[in-house]
Formats: sequence, C-alpha cells, structure tokens
Amino acid sequence: MNKMKLDIKKEDIPSIVLNYFKRNIPLIGLIVIVIMLMILSPSFLTKYNIISVLRQGSINGLLAFGVTIVIISGGIDLSVGSTLAFTGMIFAKAIVDGIPAPIAFVIALIAGAIIGAINGVLISRGKLQPFIATLGSMMVFRGLTLYISNGVPVSRLGDTGFAAWIGRGYFLGIPIPAIMLIIITIAFAFFLSKTVFGKRIYAIGGNAKGAKLSGINVKRNIVYIYMISGLLAAFAAVILVSRLDSAVPTAGISYELNAIAAAVIGGTSLTGGKGKASGTLIGILIIAVIINGLNLLGTSAYLQQIITGLIIIFAVIADRKK
Repeated sequence: MNKMKLDIKKEDIPSIVLNYFKRNIPLIGLIVIVIMLMILSPSFLTKYNIISVLRQGSINGLLAFGVTIVIISGGIDLSVGSTLAFTGMIFAKAIVDGIPAPIAFVIALIAGAIIGAINGVLISRGKLQPFIATLGSMMVFRGLTLYISNGVPVSRLGDTGFAAWIGRGYFLGIPIPAIMLIIITIAFAFFLSKTVFGKRIYAIGGNAKGAKLSGINVKRNIVYIYMISGLLAAFAAVILVSRLDSAVPTAGISYELNAIAAAVIGGTSLTGGKGKASGTLIGILIIAVIINGLNLLGTSAYLQQIITGLIIIFAVIADRKK
C-alpha cells in the first residue's frame, strides 16, 4: 500500500500557520494571559487561586452557555442578570419559609424556565426584537425582585445540606460549581453538535426563513431556546445564593454583559448561526482569569470594566474579519 504524502509546499507554511492562529485566537489569547499573570503575580498559579478562578467562572459560565445558544439562534438575552436575581430570591425565600432546599431548587429552575418562555413568546409570537423583549423583561424582573424582597437581602439559609453543598461544597478537592461547569460544557458540546435540536438552533440562526421552509417550527424552537437560557440563569442563581449564603436583590447587575462577552470572545457570532461550547468555555476562562489577575494585582474595579469592554470590542472586530 502506497503511503499518502502531504503535498505541502514550503511557501504555503506561513499561510497555514496564520490560518491556525486565526482559528484559535481565543485559546492563544488565554495562554498568553495566563503566562503574563504567572510572571506578574507569583500567587496566580497556587492551588487556592486556581480553585477560586474555577468557582468564580462557574456563575458566568452557566449564564454564558444559555446566552450562547440564544446568540447562535440569531437572538440576544439581556435578562439573564435579572433572572438570576429573581430566581435566587425565590430560592432563598422558599428555604426561609421552610421548604426543603432541593424542592426550592426545582421551584427556582421552573421560575427561570417560565421567564425564558415569556421572552421566547414575546419574540416569536409578539414579533418583538430580542433586544427590546429581553430589555423589557430585564427591567420587569429586576423590579419584581426588589418588590418581593423590599430591597432587603435574605440571609442565613444554613451551613449544611443541599443549600450549602451546591455552592460551597467540594468533590475530590474540586468545588462543586466548577464540576457543574465541566458537566454543562460537555453536555452542551454534545447537545449542539449531535442532537437534532442543536442543529435546528444553527439553522434558525443561519437563515430563519430557510429553516421554516425546511419544516422547522421556528416559533416553538425559539421559545425552547430562551427557556434553556432562563433555566441556566436560575441554576447560576442557586449556586450564587449558596456561595454567599444570601440572596441579594441587586445580584446579577451587568452579569449579562460578561455572559455575552464570554460567548463572543469564544467565537459565537452576533449575526447568528455560529458558535460552539468549547469556544464559550475559553471565553469564560479568559474573563475569569483576567478579573482574578487584576484583583491579584490590585487593579481598580472601574478599570476592570474598561478592560472587559475593550475585550468585547476586539472580539467583535476579530469576528467581523474572519
């Protein structure tokens, strides 16, 4: 049997290397950032700090995966931060009222799915633009959170049991939230690439009219997509409330921006039809590492927002030039 030979000319090597770098800009960027922080801060690579990065990234990670499928479908979800605050408050109040934490968890997830369904119906049936629909629901559910809590945090949920374990527990030395993020990443990678529903999300985002002509119920699938986003926001809320042992009415402010940033940095196109779970995970890690590194270096929180904004701008520019 003749051995196959790669017909690669010497003059083609630079273009091959350049294309590789273009396809893997987020991953290369993450590696560069990690190396820089290793040099600038000796405490960056300590076990405690790495665990801290994973734990902090888990909240944004859950939100980012929900936002990712929304963006792939050609939409946007600005309500995930308010959904997090509202469902977190429901979870905390249910526990304080004597409802077992696992049941309170399910109630919070259902509430998140309902909020997502409302967004989906407003967009698919009400013909509202995703930006307007989710902006409106962002304001409504932020207001509802403040109303049902009277603007006062709900605290002291318990130091043992499910309410503490899901946000503060460990398994084999790894924080439970980080394990949840790993599981969600694997699940979404399979979901987007191997399932019929995942392929429909890409089809809707690539060409909604074409997807409809091919027999896909676009309106119904849009509702499902936003329900998943709301569900993941509620999951993130429960983890955050467990970590803090408190539900804060102002929780989640600007979280939607970090979630969108993670998706875009990871290669999800704002025009729809393009994105993948592994890319979003890299985007999540980039933001978590940058925020952690800037904290280690004593950088102002205001400057952190400026840097995050610049990262989003550069990520979008890179997406446009592909």
